[in-house]
Amino acid sequence: MSRITINDKTFETSMPEAQIKWRVKELARQISQDMEGKNPLFLAVLNGAFIFAADLMREMTIPCEISFVKLASYQGITSTGKVHEVIGINENLQGRTVIILEDIVESGLTIKRMIESLGTRNPADIRVCTLFFKPDQLKEPLKLDYVAFEIPNDFILGYGLDYDQQGRGLKDLYTLVP
Repeated sequence: MSRITINDKTFETSMPEAQIKWRVKELARQISQDMEGKNPLFLAVLNGAFIFAADLMREMTIPCEISFVKLASYQGITSTGKVHEVIGINENLQGRTVIILEDIVESGLTIKRMIESLGTRNPADIRVCTLFFKPDQLKEPLKLDYVAFEIPNDFILGYGLDYDQQGRGLKDLYTLVP
């Protein structure tokens, strides 16, 4: 295990890139099988999900589309509990199968808000796919259709996740050292 320092915090490797990529490939296989014949629209939540979304899309074996939405609820290492939509959705969702791609689901507030917003556009189906899920932090009852990893309530970064906008490009996953 290696240690790195980002700004004022120390992090330790907790999951290697190879493990993450293997699981992303498995998710793509499962989604491709489940969505056969549907041409789903993936909505990746920026900024954190962009690496996950890119890797997942490269592994998909069915026709599909992708777009991006930017929602923010973090300051530093703490969720503010308030979700602010920064960039909206321009696609027509009427009758479409939509799969939300999220880097991490903790409280569930972001996903709940997004599902409510998307529901007003009459999609045929809304599904949720997350790379990481902290079940102990969930405050909203949610159905997560695709979960790559359930993790403990530790602060993590790397593979798209950040600490004050730093560390997103790290290939491995790192956990905050208390």
